[in-house]
Amino acid sequence: MLRRTLRKIGSEGRNDCPRSRSLVAAALRANRWMTNSEAPSNGSNGAGPRRAPLSIDTINKRVINSEYAVRGEIVQLAQKIARDLEEGKASYPFDKVVWCNIGNPQILGQKPITYFRQVLALCECPQLLSHPHIREVFPEDVIARAELLVKAIPGGLGAYSDSAGALIIRQLVAKSIAKRDGYPADAENIYMTDGASPAVHYMMDLLLREPNDSMMVPIPQYPLYSATLTLYGGRLVPYLLDEGAGWGLDVAHLRQQIAAARASGLCVRAMVVINPGNPTGQCLSYQNMRDILGFCREEQLVLIADEVYQANIYVGNKEFFSFKKVACDMGLLKDVPLVSLHSISKGFVGECGRRGGYMEVTGFPSEVKDQILKLASINLCPNLSGQICCALMMNPPQVGEASYEQYRAEKSAILGSLKRRAELLVSALNRLEGVTCNAAEGALYAFPKVTLPETAVQAAKELGKQPDWLYCKELLEATGIVVVPGSGFGQADGTFHFRTTFLPSEEDIGRVVQALGDFHSEFIQKYGGLQKKQPALATAANGDNEY
Repeated sequence: MLRRTLRKIGSEGRNDCPRSRSLVAAALRANRWMTNSEAPSNGSNGAGPRRAPLSIDTINKRVINSEYAVRGEIVQLAQKIARDLEEGKASYPFDKVVWCNIGNPQILGQKPITYFRQVLALCECPQLLSHPHIREVFPEDVIARAELLVKAIPGGLGAYSDSAGALIIRQLVAKSIAKRDGYPADAENIYMTDGASPAVHYMMDLLLREPNDSMMVPIPQYPLYSATLTLYGGRLVPYLLDEGAGWGLDVAHLRQQIAAARASGLCVRAMVVINPGNPTGQCLSYQNMRDILGFCREEQLVLIADEVYQANIYVGNKEFFSFKKVACDMGLLKDVPLVSLHSISKGFVGECGRRGGYMEVTGFPSEVKDQILKLASINLCPNLSGQICCALMMNPPQVGEASYEQYRAEKSAILGSLKRRAELLVSALNRLEGVTCNAAEGALYAFPKVTLPETAVQAAKELGKQPDWLYCKELLEATGIVVVPGSGFGQADGTFHFRTTFLPSEEDIGRVVQALGDFHSEFIQKYGGLQKKQPALATAANGDNEY
């Protein structure tokens, strides 16, 4: 067809007229279709067999290559087992699945904060505010807060808000940040999000321009970061947290890693810090945070501060400081572009399914912030229920208000229980043969290092799997306990870990600890026991140093 069209145009002597150019373009398109193996087929009229319009080979390879271990293969197997138990289809040596794979407190029995749910109930059903007996059911401060929000949110919870979030919500969040840090916060720098994860997507989309763009990410890390880097075509530059030093962060190591990345041709755009740590649970010191901010200033990096566990600190000698506060203390707020993330899913709130969060953006040029707003606008707006819950988390009842005592009691009970469960779990893990676990200073997880028998390592290799995957799979099948292999978070070469929450209730955590201990002893014995000499801690991160 292409040859016939070109001959016709040539014979007519009109190869530069609009019609000729149109004919050439159409012929070229047809030629591409005819020579492309993925061209549309006319079914029985075509020369070859009809191709399926969609297959695993024709979708985005970045989606295929991205991995998210927190809900990966082990969890999918656990979901099948849970369905089998519910439907009575199979027999297992346990009667329920215990979900220790993800920080999802309410699925394991944590009760929601009463004040939050009461305000949300009135905002969802505002006609209750005019009910003659409203004050017999709801405290006065709940009614006042709901009336403020309903009045200030046009159209209520069923209408779109501004793309960055309802103005009243952003103002309340900014007010709370200013109170927390002792420095002003501007509502125009606040972007409400459906949990913290969309903010990570925004930053990946904004900063990753070409395949050599990269971000520094801690190892071990929350796999959201490696997964989104893959999705958006970026590269992960790992920096190792030092397990032997309580998962500490060494700035000299950061300099080595960024130098090596740049020498390999990468353009490092940003650094991710998770504080308190996930999966490691460590809390950064104030000095360490100053060092990180100085490093980002020197290297001209955007700092992405994942601070969703800021309420979860369990040791008396540690205190949460936001990177925003430390940057202000150092006079670097305008010199280091900073993105601070928070969420209602963690802390003592645990409203994971409500999907609420925010990011505060400072040190960004106004024209760049316009582009962030564009990204938010493409998604229209975050959900209003999550926005309101986020504002309530940041602005809880105050001393003297009707709901304060109940709120304080519920918050203290949850955080106190989490502290006891963390200590119980870590202590039990450290009593197991070949297991060491740093203290869970914060967050919701323990990340123990497990020395495995060589025969178990070889058995995993024969399956094409990581050794800690084998351990977690057999743990699930023997006990119903769901944990995540450390290889899904990254770890030093030659070491094996798993991440577990300590979210099972205080009534259940003892049974979980006992079942885990019994399984561990049987696993070690099954695979021939441990050698006396423990392997030295390596310094590479599962090959990630190759960039």
